[in-house]
Amino acid sequence: MERIPEPELMIDLAQAKAYSEADFESRHSKIIKLIDRSFNTADISGDILDLGCGPGDVTFRLARRFLSADITAIDGSPAMISQAQARLLREQTFTNRMVFIEALIPGLAIPNKPYQLIVSTSFLHHLHQPEVLWQTVIKYSTPGTKVFIADLCRPASKRAARQMVRQHASGEPDVLQQDFYHSLLAAFTAEEVEKQLLAAGLSNLTVELDDYLLIYGEI
Repeated sequence: MERIPEPELMIDLAQAKAYSEADFESRHSKIIKLIDRSFNTADISGDILDLGCGPGDVTFRLARRFLSADITAIDGSPAMISQAQARLLREQTFTNRMVFIEALIPGLAIPNKPYQLIVSTSFLHHLHQPEVLWQTVIKYSTPGTKVFIADLCRPASKRAARQMVRQHASGEPDVLQQDFYHSLLAAFTAEEVEKQLLAAGLSNLTVELDDYLLIYGEI
């Protein structure tokens, strides 16, 4: 099945609110475990960059996992950043360690820091030009920066995509089910990602299929 791109930004407030209120406990707690596994439970005590953070659920989990790290989280959707900032006001424990910034990539709003870890979850498939993610990873990394990207992997057919929605999201609101379906159609295959990495000069990163399409390694 050919890739069917979807809109790059989720700008609808109701859509952002639905994501903010959805139960991602199982999926996002697994992301943290996969980061630990990928880097042998490395101690991340420096700066973390979260690209395409959405309403911030993974960002907050990173903050709880890496208690000495400061996190810069980026999203291009004003609605998503609004949800993330509202949560930060409620959970003030993280106020001094976390900042949410509305910004597109590539862009000038991202602070230029020596990031120890660059993370992106379910963001790559939104991009019409996926190379901008890899360009951003290169721009904001230094030798030794750890990179962890988790995304969907495009199924073989629309029928298979509908089956995945029924299997993984049948209890979610309709807006989330529809978004999940369209995101599956917009996702890349492992082979496509490997070609992207080769073109970007990042072929040293590992590409792996789990429940997610994983891309990880050190710069």
